[in-house]
Amino acid sequence: MAPTATAAAPKENSEKNDVGIRAVLLGPPGAGKGTQSSRMQKYFNVCHLATGDLLRAEVGRGTQLGKEIKQKIDAGNLVDDDLVIKMVKENLDAPRCAKGFLLDGFPRTVVQAEKLEMLLESRKQPLDGVVEFAIDDSLLVRRICGRWFHLASGRSYHEEFNPPKVPGIDDVSGETLIRRSDDNPEALKKRLAIYHRETVPLVAFYKTRNQHRMVDASQKTEVVFDNIKKIFSGAREFSQATFRSSNL
Repeated sequence: MAPTATAAAPKENSEKNDVGIRAVLLGPPGAGKGTQSSRMQKYFNVCHLATGDLLRAEVGRGTQLGKEIKQKIDAGNLVDDDLVIKMVKENLDAPRCAKGFLLDGFPRTVVQAEKLEMLLESRKQPLDGVVEFAIDDSLLVRRICGRWFHLASGRSYHEEFNPPKVPGIDDVSGETLIRRSDDNPEALKKRLAIYHRETVPLVAFYKTRNQHRMVDASQKTEVVFDNIKKIFSGAREFSQATFRSSNL
């Protein structure tokens, strides 16, 4: 008699579930947001919206919104908050974001956070949480200076912590990886100063809403990911309860 097939019980650290989350990710360059967001995207079955990548993609597609963004960039101006919000909204409407989203690089200011909050309230999609990747500045140089990227997909690697199978080559496409010109100690110091100046008010903003959570990003990748999963294990119930009470 043929053996009876039994379904394997899902493991706690499985790379996939269908719960879905709506989250904002905060963290300095090199804190590991790229690595973790890739895992979170698969595990929670959500889309990852890195605003820098979205801006470049929108311009590259030549859409009307992309043309407006390009005009701002070509003129040496910052892209208006309203244009970024419009771009985020259009992406949230895509099927890939049906289960939820990870916002990375937006909001950067309290004004942007307020605009995002209004957008999500209008969509009845409150944030489940805001995760800050905390790490000492002195540990970031080693991480930053070893990074490599595949521009077309946004995949990131590190020559020490997360190397590609073939040095300098993207695992999936076989195309050449690049190193960002500002991934050096001098540029990093300036970027960190800007990040801290912008992030402190944002942390305070989300703390007043009890949405801010912190993970120690200096730990091993698996430990950080396990801590992120714990953060969101009860966060969705909290956000939904808060949203229901605010609409009574």
